[in-house]
Amino acid sequence: MNRWKAASIHLLISIVLAALIGALLYFVWFPSPYFAAAGANGLILLLMGVDVCIGPLLTLLVVNRHKARKLLRLDLTVIGVLQAIAFGYGLHVIIGARPVFIVAEIDRLVMVSAQQLSDADLAKGNRPEFRKRSLTGPVLVGALPPKGPGSGDFAMQVLASGKDIDQLPQYYLPYDQVIDALLKHAKPLASLKKATDSQRAHLDRLQAEVPSQKLEALPLQRGDNSYSAIMSPVSKRPIAVLSIDAW
Repeated sequence: MNRWKAASIHLLISIVLAALIGALLYFVWFPSPYFAAAGANGLILLLMGVDVCIGPLLTLLVVNRHKARKLLRLDLTVIGVLQAIAFGYGLHVIIGARPVFIVAEIDRLVMVSAQQLSDADLAKGNRPEFRKRSLTGPVLVGALPPKGPGSGDFAMQVLASGKDIDQLPQYYLPYDQVIDALLKHAKPLASLKKATDSQRAHLDRLQAEVPSQKLEALPLQRGDNSYSAIMSPVSKRPIAVLSIDAW
């Protein structure tokens, strides 16, 4: 077998594997409308780089019809091991970066990834769904700081841990208990002055699809990045997330 045929076969296998993982990302771990805001585009590029490029390129370099079969088998085994390690690393990064909660807190939504939550903090959640990292897309929850005597302890906990309330599942509440108050902070789509022309056209299309509803926007944060979550007043859920700073 010549090197081009061997590399092509390896490339085809790698593309199929990458497509399967890509589908898992798009439909399960980073579902719409959070796909882009969760940084999945960059993660897919990482996956394509470590899976689709490394293995086939190395195969193209080492395959030689004049090389001894035993040596060729050793070379391909080493390539397979290296590719598996690189793929495992990429998958580990993706699993840690996947969003597991969308936290509604006071005047914004906050996207929380699996790696931002410690096992100890998760164990303090007061409901079963608050004590685990979702494997089927982010769970919508609310979060409110305690009032009264417990407020001082909460402030001390935040200062000591460096974690805000969105990373403390013990303060999570069912989403429906907080969303009405949160929506009072929502803004009309026309207020998103930082939208580009293409983003404005997208917003117009979203509104045209539901003429009986007046869509509004809430800030959605992922780390230091700010987005706009486009909210349906009927479902009270995000129907789209755009890279527009809503503040």
